[in-house]
Amino acid sequence: MQNYKIIDLTHEVNPEIPTWDLTCGYFVKTMRDYRHCEGDFKFRSQDLDIRASAGTHIDSPAHCFENAPDVSEIPIEQLVAPCIVIDVSDRAHENYKVLVQDIELFEKKYHEIKSGTFVIIYTGWSRLWDQPKKYHNNLVFPSVSGDTAKFLVQKQIIGLGIDTLSPDCDEKGSFVHAIVLGAHKYIVENIAHANLLPPVGSTILIMPLKAKGAAESPIRLIGLVSQT
Repeated sequence: MQNYKIIDLTHEVNPEIPTWDLTCGYFVKTMRDYRHCEGDFKFRSQDLDIRASAGTHIDSPAHCFENAPDVSEIPIEQLVAPCIVIDVSDRAHENYKVLVQDIELFEKKYHEIKSGTFVIIYTGWSRLWDQPKKYHNNLVFPSVSGDTAKFLVQKQIIGLGIDTLSPDCDEKGSFVHAIVLGAHKYIVENIAHANLLPPVGSTILIMPLKAKGAAESPIRLIGLVSQT
């Protein structure tokens, strides 16, 4: 890995992080601690409780569609992919929706989005992560239009990521979820530090739990940027 810069795109999980319903269900319970151990070898055993949708996480097609692939059924080959970052932070505001024109501007400046690409939308909203109420903002935050989601799916992207709670800011519609997950792609939400990735040329590693039946899962999200 000496030829790569490794970028952690994952938010730390703790009980105060912002979530859709303002609770992440996170706690760590120590079942057996070092002081309970006899002899020189000591260890700690814990129970971990967390909502599947807390923090930086992945939505599988099963999140919205019955009998669709769950997290454990996403082929690992689809979790390692070329990545692009579409930066709209210079114009994004709480009611901003990423439009097809934003994607076309990116393609005009760089290149056409290729099949199998993981697309990250960087809105700059992640700067509010440590201010949970502002990040949540009564579920008003930058999002993605349905037409844009269709446009990206037609390009055969492998998945869509964003640095907000969701590419949909209205639970009633969830059009982007329906479009992307309905095409058997996946969605990654609450991405951190996407601004540290270049617009083109990086590789993404998405590492969820291989949990049977899980529609969502917390992930460790890693970006690799070649330095050669």
